[in-house]
Amino acid sequence: MYLPHRTVGEFVNQRFDQEIRQHFFRGMEFANPVGDPGWFGPGSAVWHVHSHMYSLIFGLQCAAYLERLDPSIYWMGIQHSRLVKRDPADGVGTPQLDPEGAAIRLGHSVAFFIGTAYGSTATAERLARSVRAMHHTVKGVRPDGARYDADDPEWLRWNYATVVWGLATAHQLYHPNPLRGRKIDDYYGEFVRVGHALGGTDLPATKADTLECLRSYLPRLAVTHGTAMATGSNLPVPHSLLDWAIRDTMPRWAKQLVQHRDPNFVERTARRAAVWSVINGIQAAAGPAPEFRQAMARVESGTSSTYTVPTHAPGEDPVRSRDEVERIFA
Repeated sequence: MYLPHRTVGEFVNQRFDQEIRQHFFRGMEFANPVGDPGWFGPGSAVWHVHSHMYSLIFGLQCAAYLERLDPSIYWMGIQHSRLVKRDPADGVGTPQLDPEGAAIRLGHSVAFFIGTAYGSTATAERLARSVRAMHHTVKGVRPDGARYDADDPEWLRWNYATVVWGLATAHQLYHPNPLRGRKIDDYYGEFVRVGHALGGTDLPATKADTLECLRSYLPRLAVTHGTAMATGSNLPVPHSLLDWAIRDTMPRWAKQLVQHRDPNFVERTARRAAVWSVINGIQAAAGPAPEFRQAMARVESGTSSTYTVPTHAPGEDPVRSRDEVERIFA
C-alpha cells in the first residue's frame, strides 16, 4: 500500500507518462551511447537546473508570458500555432486559448529542454535541427502591416533571452537548492549552446546581460488585446492564481506594462511560500525523472573509456558518488 505522498507521485508520474512522455519523448535517447556526456553532462549548471522538472515547467510559463509582450510573437502564435482556438468558418486564429493546443505546445517544450539537457549528443542536435526547421516556416504579416520572421536574428535574440531568463528565474525562486551569483551565471553561460544551435547570435551569457537585453527591447513591446484578456483580473480562479505567480517573476518594467502591483512584503512572501510548496511537493512526490537517471548511468558507465565525468557543479565541492549527485540534483 502506498503512503499518501507515494500515491500522489504515482498519479503525477502516470499523468506525465500518458500526456507528455509517450507523445513527445519518442525517438529521444538518454541511455546510450555509453560515455557520451551530451551537450552538458553531470556537474553542469544545466543538469542541476533542469533536473527539477516542475520548476522547469513553471519557468517555461514565465518565458512564454514575457515573450507575448512582443506583438510579433503574439501574432506568430495566433497565425502559426495551435495555442489558440480557430474560427471554424475560416480557420483564422482567435485570442482564445485552446487547452489541447496549449498542452501540445507545453509537451514539445518540455521534451526539448529535457532532451537537450540529458539526451545524447545526437538527440540534442536532432532536436535543435527540428526546432530550427520549424522556425523557417514562421513568417507572416501582422494586422498592422508589420512583417515578422522567426529567423530574424533580432527576434531570435529576444526569444532566447526570454527563455533562459524564465528558466533561471523560476529556478532561483522555487528550486530547493538554487544557484546564486556566479553559479547562476554558469547556467546562463552554458545555456548559450542551445541558443546558438537554434541560430542565435550575439546572445547574452550572464544574468545581468540577459536582463539588459530584455530591457533594451522595451520600445518594441506592447500589450495586445489578446494578451490583456489572458492575464490579471480578466482571468477566473484558479487560472488567476497561476497567472499571479507568473507575473510575480517579471522584471519591474514588464510588471508596469501589464499593470501588476506587488502586494506588501508579508502577503508576497506568503504567496511565494504557497507556490514553493506546490511546486516542490509535486517534485518530491514524483522523484527524479527517468531521463535524468538514464543519463547519469550512461555517462557513469563510460568513465573507464574516453570521457572523464566532471563530478562537481561549478564552484561546488567535488561530489564523490552517484548517490550524492542524485541527491543534490533531485
